[in-house]
Amino acid sequence: MKDFKGKVAVVTGAASGIGRGMAERFAREGMKVVLADVEEAALAQAETAMRAAGATVLAVRTDVSQAAEVEALARRAVQEFGAVDIVCNNAGVVPRGGPLWETPLQDWQWTIGVNLWGVIHGVHTFVPLMLRQGTEAHVVNTASLAGLITGPFLGIYAVTKHAVVALSESLYQELALAGSKVHVSVLCPAWVNTRLMDAGRNRPPNYRTEDGGEPGQDPITQAVRGLLATGLSPETIAEHVVNAIREEKLYILTHPEFKDGIKARMDNILAGTNPVAQSIF
Repeated sequence: MKDFKGKVAVVTGAASGIGRGMAERFAREGMKVVLADVEEAALAQAETAMRAAGATVLAVRTDVSQAAEVEALARRAVQEFGAVDIVCNNAGVVPRGGPLWETPLQDWQWTIGVNLWGVIHGVHTFVPLMLRQGTEAHVVNTASLAGLITGPFLGIYAVTKHAVVALSESLYQELALAGSKVHVSVLCPAWVNTRLMDAGRNRPPNYRTEDGGEPGQDPITQAVRGLLATGLSPETIAEHVVNAIREEKLYILTHPEFKDGIKARMDNILAGTNPVAQSIF
């Protein structure tokens, strides 16, 4: 897809962070943008700000872990704008860090529900719609560098992001074999200056633990917060996304300094060598 003007983008997790960056970048390309997010106040603020800047937008409160809400999002997008040309399955959360054996099941359920089921619901709902349209379209699934390498203490997050990479690779190949005009990218950034560690503010009550289960002042959380604060801006990530869509690139690697780490993991696998246990913090 070379020309974005007049086309329609749907972005989940669009009220802040990478999602907001992508939504604003698409609007600058002249696209109509559907903003989806579970956080209503932030979503309304994003809609107001983007309209004031001249963008054509529609805000739809959406919990991507719920299939019916993603289906409703698609219906609203088509009713309002007639089509969907780009969908960014971007909404994501991160639980508190720590050893996997100490992790409450509620942390697993919440994180998988948003990070993986959110992408599954997006693909299940929007790809058939795009195929029926018969026009050029693009799916962007947000994974992470944590979908390409592994490390200790953020295992749940890595599990979901590895799954999103695998899902995206399979989808890419299936659409290519079908000769489809729908293309796929998987976004794998490292540290980005977002509020990812504050995602627990939107955790549903049924997934809360007795102690609240939210990242606090522990060393792991503090280290991640510090790395995020020095990370790339969402606007920079959005520029990578737009370029990848134009070039029909599957893998969007925004932090080239981590390529050696990805290669080292692949080399270990091929050589049958055990990884060296070391913290990324």
